[in-house]
Amino acid sequence: MPAPTLAELRAAAAIVHAHMPPTPQIAWPLLKARLGVEVVVKHENHTPTGAFKVRGGYVYMERFAREERARADGKNAPRGIVSATRGNHGQSLALAGRAFGVPVTIIVPRGNSREKNAAMRAFGAELIEAGEDFDAARAVALKTAEERGLAMVPSFHADLVAGVASYALELFGAFPDLGTVYVPIGLGSGICGVIAARDALGLKTEVVAVVSEIADAAARSIEAGHIIEGDSARTFADGMATRIPSPDAFAIYGKAVARVVRVSDDEVAEAIRIYHEDTHNMAEGAGAAPLAALIKDTRRQHDSACGVILCGGNIDRDWAATVLAGGTPEPR
Repeated sequence: MPAPTLAELRAAAAIVHAHMPPTPQIAWPLLKARLGVEVVVKHENHTPTGAFKVRGGYVYMERFAREERARADGKNAPRGIVSATRGNHGQSLALAGRAFGVPVTIIVPRGNSREKNAAMRAFGAELIEAGEDFDAARAVALKTAEERGLAMVPSFHADLVAGVASYALELFGAFPDLGTVYVPIGLGSGICGVIAARDALGLKTEVVAVVSEIADAAARSIEAGHIIEGDSARTFADGMATRIPSPDAFAIYGKAVARVVRVSDDEVAEAIRIYHEDTHNMAEGAGAAPLAALIKDTRRQHDSACGVILCGGNIDRDWAATVLAGGTPEPR
């Protein structure tokens, strides 16, 4: 995938901002007092879906609906789409599909977050539960696309990257002197969006990849220099629960990240508690992972401000109750 230009990223951001306002980025004083370094939190938990992926959904659906209507000479509605998700990608497509008149079918693994499932249905998606994990659900989505004549939307695509890069443009526009930014990896649109924005703006900010130590295929791939599939993705940080890295995403982040930090579920749970105590924001597992990584990495940080991407706040109530009571949820 060619690197997007700054003009292309700004055009994508204009599509995003036609549907939602920018989210805040806040340097929280209690986090600075706790960690000894200025911590700027990018609050993607404040989007209309509670997570960053909605930005990519708007950009993807705008192009898809426009091209579909042109193909049908404007006489027919766009054909539907199908995709696989653990929740936030599906919510983004459902909301964007409603905005652009595109029917949306979403495949989630069995045992997926009840609250994320409810949100996807509320945004208008047809929801199907199938497969034991994300990668199995993705195989079902591909089969469904073929059987129903639907367009398969991948979890990684140039439109998704350009859309989610808008949060990085907002962050770097407000804090251009960040020394480091910590970004979680699921299938890679978020971290690739940060890399694209940083490079297009000509900044020197280090991008640090964050993965679950339980689902660390992306980390092992970065370290090896080629794709390595994982054995497990059983982490309650479901936004990072991926066994098979996206080759297209890896081609970008594999060479561009400064380093990778693995975090445990216990460390993620503690970061959720810290967010709640120090900022009164609720983070989901993947959303808290960058803060957990920064806590492990503070010995590397000195005078430069650090950015952490709170990529989503969509944690189920029972998991939130467990975390705030001092525990760590069991993955479903």
